[in-house]
Amino acid sequence: MSNPIPSVSELTLLKALWKQQPLSAREIHDAAADELAWSFSSTRKTLDRMLDKEVIAVQVMHGVNVYSPRLDKVGTLAAFAHDFGRRVMELDAPLPVAMFTGSKLVDSQELSRLEQMLNDWPDDEAEQP
Repeated sequence: MSNPIPSVSELTLLKALWKQQPLSAREIHDAAADELAWSFSSTRKTLDRMLDKEVIAVQVMHGVNVYSPRLDKVGTLAAFAHDFGRRVMELDAPLPVAMFTGSKLVDSQELSRLEQMLNDWPDDEAEQP
């Protein structure tokens, strides 16, 4: 499973786009303002970086650039959870999906899909060339 893991600030912008898309840079900035507390130019630079990484897509609507996520929400969250479980918590088993219960980011269907993805994640040895 090779879903790229975005940075924490990129994830914040992605979360805004997963909730509603497409959004202009200003709309994304406003949606993430409380969490990031940075300038609009920092949001624009991060969006440019995300475009370069092909994490988001851009199109022009009514003369304004609007952005959409290219990463699947559940796959990206599974990659984050897997990375956190292995690298930070040093777990050999998947994180319990119960820790995501009550999340405002995923619904029950997405939660089930997340659990399945975490349980089906290949062993680290199998991921190595």
